[in-house]
Amino acid sequence: MPFIPHTEADTEAMLAELGLKHADALWAEIPKHLRLKQMPAFPEALSEHALLRLLRDRAASDHYHLNFLGAGAYEHHIPAAVWDLASRGEWLTAYTPYQAEASQGTLQMLYEYQTMIANLTGMDVANASLYDGASALAEAALMAVRCQTRDAKRILVPEHVHPYYRQVLRTFLDAQNIPMTEMTVDLDTGLMPVSNIQALPTHDVAAVVIPMPSFFGTIEDVNQLTNWAKQHGILVIACVNPIALALLKEPGSWAAIGADIVCGEAQPLGIPLSSGGPYLGFMACKQMYIRQLPGRIVGRTEDGAGKTAYTLTLQAREQHIRRGKATSNICTNQGLAAMAATAYMSLLGSKGLEEVSLACYQQAHKLAELLTSIDGVNKAFNAPFFHEFVIRLSVPVERVLALLEEKNLLGGFPLGDEYSDLNDCLLINVTETKTDADLECYANALAEVIVQLTDEKPGE
Repeated sequence: MPFIPHTEADTEAMLAELGLKHADALWAEIPKHLRLKQMPAFPEALSEHALLRLLRDRAASDHYHLNFLGAGAYEHHIPAAVWDLASRGEWLTAYTPYQAEASQGTLQMLYEYQTMIANLTGMDVANASLYDGASALAEAALMAVRCQTRDAKRILVPEHVHPYYRQVLRTFLDAQNIPMTEMTVDLDTGLMPVSNIQALPTHDVAAVVIPMPSFFGTIEDVNQLTNWAKQHGILVIACVNPIALALLKEPGSWAAIGADIVCGEAQPLGIPLSSGGPYLGFMACKQMYIRQLPGRIVGRTEDGAGKTAYTLTLQAREQHIRRGKATSNICTNQGLAAMAATAYMSLLGSKGLEEVSLACYQQAHKLAELLTSIDGVNKAFNAPFFHEFVIRLSVPVERVLALLEEKNLLGGFPLGDEYSDLNDCLLINVTETKTDADLECYANALAEVIVQLTDEKPGE
């Protein structure tokens, strides 16, 4: 039977309440040319054997692309055990761990996840996941305003924070009348020098966002920026890539003072690209701010018999306890993705994470050297970078990407879509999944494409 819980009487009653004669009227706003009356590519019924054969044939028609596109979503090797564990019924179908006595396994897993994120970021405490990196940054900004002891609300955000993150952040802040100032980046270095912000008035600034790495892949002088913020009573929000933290200084140690709040996207920790989701936001903070931390926090204690027990704690933030005192609308969140991230970090351990991070760094720098040796390709920024870098091309970026795709290569992210001053620039990502042969393949393909486009006459 079809998985439709409504009877015909239910449907008729709902349509009558809406003043409609037929359910098709619900789709009136969808243009007719986009609607399908039939599904010609899907047979009505097949045997199991025939269905598997059909799926194999269709899968074989997919083309594999060598992927150098990052821009916030990264292709990493995921050990098979990660999703073998996450797909077990006790994780896959578990809903929410409100009944501690029946949810000790789930609660322990979330506790371990929090512990690993806190260790990775160098912070005192972490929550049990948010929806994605963009909303995690928005929640961090709202949290910073609540934590600020001065009458200050403004959030300073560099232009080289992910453009999609900045869009989400502005949506959150505008709704609560919190001002946001976007700070310009030096287009020679790809960095935000302190000199660019020293002239800004700071009396109403609650927090500054420091990305590491930035959307351009560049690595800021986080110590200098953190010191500047602390001198003016401004909280520091670190927006970070967790893989980079296995190699670079953790935010909890920035300038010996440390960031106040750390957030980011945990997709690199064992979560596949999957056509865009689900992803996993993370957040950690100093102990003094724990009561303003949104989302779940799992604590470890002992039961009446002296045995270790886990439970949700500090639940004033959750609507199911005291809605009026909630710090966020976060309730059910990305628990399964957090489970996968926990399995990934457990399987790799600190040494494995460091090896992945180092491989990303080394392979990215190898490719940058290969590409900038090609005529018509120059490095856009001179700042240090992690596993993404920007090149400047002498030929149209969009044409380059189209021709590379014909060669089964995803060449990168065109920065001109988001930064008008970087129309001739391409953001390229390299992870540990790329071999030296892959790098040579990309370099050779790009060299061929540039020659082809350079030889084309204008207008052809």
